[in-house]
Amino acid sequence: MNTLLQKMSMALLAAACVTSVAQAQEFKMGFVNTERIFREAATAKQAQAKLEQEFSRREKELVETGNSLKLASEKFERETPTLSESQRTARQKQLIDQDREFQRKRREFQEDLNARKNEEQQIVVERANRAVKQVAESEKYDVIFQEAVYINPKHDITEKVIKALNASAAK
Repeated sequence: MNTLLQKMSMALLAAACVTSVAQAQEFKMGFVNTERIFREAATAKQAQAKLEQEFSRREKELVETGNSLKLASEKFERETPTLSESQRTARQKQLIDQDREFQRKRREFQEDLNARKNEEQQIVVERANRAVKQVAESEKYDVIFQEAVYINPKHDITEKVIKALNASAAK
């Protein structure tokens, strides 16, 4: 019984020592707001501009096609009472085919845009992660969080990361 008591006392003493040593060392943590990085970092803005330039022509064509399809549909609605049954059926089939083709092109556009957006975002994420690691190592952070329900603003290092990211993009 005595040895059991001695072992428990030694374990408690060891735990107290470990706790006091851990408390003596400063634990440094930070938080990064990834949404803000995607909004404010030069790399993210360049990626967005690149996507806009790459897809603007196709988007403009889709808008024009959609507008002309809408006008053709409105014209068909106005003229329906004066058309023969065969003319009405032919025009209706033509509008349905045009709409189907428009929807297909719009879907393809959206899929292509999403794929390219994901590629560009992945590049930004990789660069941002390198910038986070650079800031963490240079300022001796123990842990950096990207998601949190609440964070005290004093732990937010997003501005430092954006500056590091912009500096690396400028090189």
